[in-house]
Amino acid sequence: MLDLAQVGPDDVVYDLGSGEGEIVIEAARRYGARAVGVELDHERIENAHKKAAAAGVTDRVTFIERDLFEVDIGEATVVTLYLFPELLERLRPKLQRELRPGTRIVSHDFGLGKWPPDKTIEVPLERRRHVFLWTVPSRP
Repeated sequence: MLDLAQVGPDDVVYDLGSGEGEIVIEAARRYGARAVGVELDHERIENAHKKAAAAGVTDRVTFIERDLFEVDIGEATVVTLYLFPELLERLRPKLQRELRPGTRIVSHDFGLGKWPPDKTIEVPLERRRHVFLWTVPSRP
C-alpha cells in the first residue's frame, strides 16, 4: 500500500482504522514519513505505542484514540484504509471534502463505492487481493 502511494519522507500518512499501528510504524520506519493512526480501540492504541517504541519511531508517529469520522484529516498527503465497504462508502464524502488535491488514498481489498480508482494492483497472497489508489483531483 505504501509503495503504491509512493510514500516518501515529506509525506504525512493517516491510517484510518489503524489497529495496532503496523502501517503507521512502517511509513515512519521504512519511508521516513510522519504518520498518524486513528483507532477507536484503547487496547490496540496501547499496543501501537509499544510497537512504535520498539521500532524507534515514536518521534514520527502519533496515535489518536477516536472515531475516524471525528478526526480532521486535512494535513494528510496519503490516507491508507483497510475498512469494510459500508464504512468506506460513508467515508468517501469526508475524504473528498477534507483532503487537498493531490492527496493519495490507498485502500486494501475494497473500493470507495462509485469513485473509480486511478490504479488497481493485484497482490498475490493466500487468496487474490487488490489494492486501489486514488489521487484527490483539483476542485473546479
